[in-house]
Amino acid sequence: MYPNLEACVADLEKHGHLVRIREEVDPYLEMAAIHLKVHEAGGPALLFERVKGTSFRAVSNLFGTVERSKFIFRQTWDATQNVIALRNDPMAALKQPFKHLGVGLSASKALPKKMPDGLPGDMREIRLSELPHIHHWPMDGGAFITLPQVYSEDLDKPGIMNANLGMYRVQLSGNDYVHGQEVGLHYQIHRSIGIHQTKATQRGEPLKVSIFVGGPPSHTLSAVMPLPEGLSELTFAGLLAGRRFRYSYHEGYCISHDADFVITGDIYPHDTKPEGPFGDHLGYYSLIHPFPVMQVRHVFARTNAIWPFTVVGRPPQEDTAFGDLIHELTGDAIKQEIPGVKEVHAVDAAGVHPLLLAIGSERYTPYQQVKQPAELLTIANRILGTNQLSLAKYVFITAEEDRPLDTHQEEDFFTYILARIDLRRDIHFYTNTTIDTLDYSGTGLNQGSKVVFAAYGDVKRELCREVPEQLKDLRGIAQARLVMPGVVAVQGPAFSSYEQAEREIGEWAQAIQARGPLADCPLLIICDDSSFVSASLSNFMWVTFTRSNPSHDIYGTNSRYENKHWSCDNVIIDARSKPHHAPPLIPDPDVEKRMERLFAKGGSLSGIKL
Repeated sequence: MYPNLEACVADLEKHGHLVRIREEVDPYLEMAAIHLKVHEAGGPALLFERVKGTSFRAVSNLFGTVERSKFIFRQTWDATQNVIALRNDPMAALKQPFKHLGVGLSASKALPKKMPDGLPGDMREIRLSELPHIHHWPMDGGAFITLPQVYSEDLDKPGIMNANLGMYRVQLSGNDYVHGQEVGLHYQIHRSIGIHQTKATQRGEPLKVSIFVGGPPSHTLSAVMPLPEGLSELTFAGLLAGRRFRYSYHEGYCISHDADFVITGDIYPHDTKPEGPFGDHLGYYSLIHPFPVMQVRHVFARTNAIWPFTVVGRPPQEDTAFGDLIHELTGDAIKQEIPGVKEVHAVDAAGVHPLLLAIGSERYTPYQQVKQPAELLTIANRILGTNQLSLAKYVFITAEEDRPLDTHQEEDFFTYILARIDLRRDIHFYTNTTIDTLDYSGTGLNQGSKVVFAAYGDVKRELCREVPEQLKDLRGIAQARLVMPGVVAVQGPAFSSYEQAEREIGEWAQAIQARGPLADCPLLIICDDSSFVSASLSNFMWVTFTRSNPSHDIYGTNSRYENKHWSCDNVIIDARSKPHHAPPLIPDPDVEKRMERLFAKGGSLSGIKL
């Protein structure tokens, strides 16, 4: 149980989970590049002792693996998991009262602890410019805080127990921000802080905000946890830390006594400025858009404070471990929320939000002569109306019948569905709806479409295990390559317009049809580089589901409408890059070369196997 971040760093180093970087490193691109290289190698947490331009140290990759994360929380993990499980399923306490006897006591001991108003004795005021300004990707709009804990209170229900602690990225510099006086906060209006801001705006008042950085690692994790009703982020932080969240107020702003840094300020009604670009978790840049700007009042730092950060990019990254931790802690919460669901897997390799794989139940089938998705469609609607799952674009859903399924075995899951799906019946579109704000494949910011592929029943086809003859030597497309059974990627010309794409793909579909049925290959992917797409399952999922908008980019051979239902013989997904897409994240080659000194003999990271 750590009282602060420094105690965690010392414990990780003692047990071989952390390496110190002695050399001076540049916060402009170099620190991020080092982090990415070490994370990719499955390496340790990193303590940067000499960060150019600041007197503060920085730490990254704390949560780089699930094993290291669980080591950090080893003394409190089980108790925290029990509390969350009981909150998700209150009836469990009645069924097994002795097992859950201490759960309520554990939660009560974790309640936030109010300290005398004012600042902790070891905290001093500094300037915003003194912080480590870490610039992660070449096209980023400036330096960003990537592990903030953003605190705000409900004006109608003031106080810490109704407050929100969320992780919303914070832009420290660049764009039109007044240097040292303003920071940008990236969040959507439906978030809890957005609700707090709306209430403040309606009253014509500024919203007081505190940004905590660092502190015990549990405080960072609490800012991203989807918690059950009645369990606040601050109580969860205390549970997982094994130590109550200590706080006070200074000039009306909440101050975490355990944080390494605290930034306080105000968001004024209708005060926005351009925020971004920022290299994001889909593997592309999120572009410039207006978001709330915070007028900074004070910046505080603890004695010997350490600045934690992570780097966001194409999965898997450190936030992948966050997702795995959340899944382990929350357990079967999704089953409690959506009856009939066995499993929902937001696929990390596809950027999390674009692709969901789900297993549900199909209890209606025994009363029908033909096995087909029925209850599964009801469940799919519930999934697409639930919290963050509502941001998904693609849902593949089935029910177990002849054997167990695991959505984390992606290739097996896809082939199970593709062997059973009826392409005349089982594709269901949702058009002109919302998608992830960070996904630029749609028709506008937060605008796009969704599609559900639901499959159930007997096997309808044997899937091809090599490229079918019908797909070879087709005019206009080339390099047909097998991705997995039943899925083939082909390389098309550069995308010019949707009108041109519709004509081209229509011609290709007719040419394929003219060569005879292609029943064993239900899914075709048109891409810019079929060698890349077929090289790995993760490449296939990343390209296909981040670079397509279902309503605009799904075509089919022998496609038609019947009673407003679209159907086809073979699905064709156009996953080529489009002019309106955000650019992918590409490292700076000069920085990549410069950081090699750390991994060379005698360098701080020479012991890491790349």
